This record gives sequence, structure tokens and C-alpha cells, in this order.
Amino acid sequence: MQTVWAEALANPRIRYFGGWDEGALVSSCTLTVIPNLTRACRPYCVIENVVTHSSHRGQGWGHALLQHALAHAWGEHCYKVMLMTGRKDENTLRFYEQAGFDRHGKQAFVARPLQ
Repeated sequence: MQTVWAEALANPRIRYFGGWDEGALVSSCTLTVIPNLTRACRPYCVIENVVTHSSHRGQGWGHALLQHALAHAWGEHCYKVMLMTGRKDENTLRFYEQAGFDRHGKQAFVARPLQ
């Protein structure tokens, strides 16, 4: 795990965002800037692993974190930011919509290796 963490930290296209409350990490996400040859060579971003500790949910931590991540993406001149979730519950989907994401904007497909 330490090798993967060191590699990710050394990659300037990967950013980790965190919300801290009294020294404790309570919310986090990962943003990756992807170089792109279309759209006037403007990159796009992918946000993954959006997590807020259960005791801090509903207090604005996740929303503030996503706003900060989006501001970073726009500062990198990204033409879009994509976020996928495996969650199906309506509260989670509304949370992402309230943060500025459109659940109907694109269709996602996921492939996994055969085991």
C-alpha cells in the first residue's frame, strides 16, 4: 500500500482532497486530471472515492469538498468532470446533483476483469 500511495502522491495529475475537523479526516475524495486530444486538447477529470464519515454526513462536508475539487478542475481548464457512484439510494443521487452533477448527462459502462 505504501508503494501505491507514494506513486499516487508523486503523480501531479492525481489530487486528494480532504476535510478535517479538529485534526481528524472526516471527508475525502480523489480527483484525476486526464490529458485529452479532443475538445481543443482540454483535459477532463474523474472524481472517485467520495467518502464522508457517518458522524459528519448531512453537515456540508461532502458538498464543500466536491466544490473544492470542482474548482481545482476548472482551474486546470477541464471541459468536464465525471463522477460515478455505485450507490442507488435517492439521497446519495440527490447529494451529487446538489453538488452540480447531472445524473442523466451521460451513460456509464463499467468493465471488470473476469475472475
